[in-house]
Amino acid sequence: MKLYVCFGTFVKAPRPGGHPCGNAYVALREAGHDPEVVKSYGLAPLPDGIFNRTQGRQEVKRLTGNTVVPVLVTDDGEVLQESRRIVEWAEAHPAERSGASA
Repeated sequence: MKLYVCFGTFVKAPRPGGHPCGNAYVALREAGHDPEVVKSYGLAPLPDGIFNRTQGRQEVKRLTGNTVVPVLVTDDGEVLQESRRIVEWAEAHPAERSGASA
């Protein structure tokens, strides 16, 4: 699975509720997933022109029609955009743990 984020997976941010990319990443990790993190850079409020033409943002646009991250692409090819939806998906789909004792 791939998780497209802006600059990183940090949670602390000056915005209420933390940073959306970090919230999505933490939820996936807490559910036992180890997503490949793709740093897409750019900045959502800016136009797609110069600032959001990075390879990661262009891939997100191809997948979703816009350049807003975070975006999760599951191993089954499902594409989820928005931190809240990714968190909900992670809570509903915990990773299977290998080697768990019975």
